[in-house]
Amino acid sequence: MELSVNEAERLSALLSYDLLDTGSEEVFDRFTNLAAHVFKAPIALISLVDRDRQWFKSAVGLSAKQTPRDQSFCAHAIKDVKVFTIADATKDARFEANPLVTGDPKIRFYAGAPLVTQDAFGLGTICIIDRVPRPLLNASQEKILADLAFLIMHELDNRKALREFRRTR
Repeated sequence: MELSVNEAERLSALLSYDLLDTGSEEVFDRFTNLAAHVFKAPIALISLVDRDRQWFKSAVGLSAKQTPRDQSFCAHAIKDVKVFTIADATKDARFEANPLVTGDPKIRFYAGAPLVTQDAFGLGTICIIDRVPRPLLNASQEKILADLAFLIMHELDNRKALREFRRTR
């Protein structure tokens, strides 16, 4: 997968949130539980796309804590600010041979809303996954997923600002 020209800056932005490899937190688990419930999806994740992996800050329906970046659907989703949806991964040339499609968790449907910083860097996504194909999301559903991403970024930005405030006091 081709990396963006501003990948170093994107990774620096990701690291500035100080989230990678942190423990489970109720506030983020609420977002993934809500996404799984609203979309009736067996899997919902808040993923952060690191240099060589995607790491899950919160996960519903998946026990893995991370996967290789080169297998990541979310790494594709962060290239844009719009919701990224795959109706059937077995019929998409980008994903049909992906180990996450051919093996567990047998991803078929994917929809991810990028977590975008104020500087337009995609850090990761909130995504929903199903093991069966689904129709693409309609505009209302895309808005719900994008709104969840916005709220997650609001939480992350507030935490970062509070941490900076405490550091400078």
